[in-house]
Amino acid sequence: MADPWPLRSSLVLGALPGAVPCARLHVRQMLWEWGLTGLSEDTELLVSELVTNALRVTQAMEQESPIRLWMLSDKSQILIMVWDGNQRPPVRIEITEDAEGGRGLLLVETLSERWGWYPAKDIGGKWVWCSVPASQ
Repeated sequence: MADPWPLRSSLVLGALPGAVPCARLHVRQMLWEWGLTGLSEDTELLVSELVTNALRVTQAMEQESPIRLWMLSDKSQILIMVWDGNQRPPVRIEITEDAEGGRGLLLVETLSERWGWYPAKDIGGKWVWCSVPASQ
C-alpha cells in the first residue's frame, strides 16, 4: 500500500528562544524542496504560532522537554504537528482589540483548514496539529 504521506520532515527543537526562527527556516526549506513554496507564508506563520505556544508551555514546566515538529504532505495538503510535554489542552482565549498577545490559536484557526489536538498517551504531553490545503 502506498504511503498516504510520502513527504515527511521532522525537527527536534530545544525550548530556547531560537526555536521559532529555526522552525520557520526548516519549513521554508522543506516547502522549497517539495515544490510547495506558494504555501510558505501561511505555513511558516502556522508553525511559528504552534511552536511559540509549545515553547511557552514547555518553559513554564518544572522540567523542560524538547519540542517536536513534524510536517507531512501528499502534495494536496500539508499537515503540521507540534508536540510538547505539557498535557494541558491548548485554549483559544477571547482577546480585546488592544491586547498585545493571545492571537496564536485564532490565527491557526483562521489560516488552516482544520486544527485540533490530542494527548500523546504513549510519550506524555500532547500533539497540536493543523492542515493547510495546497490549493490555498
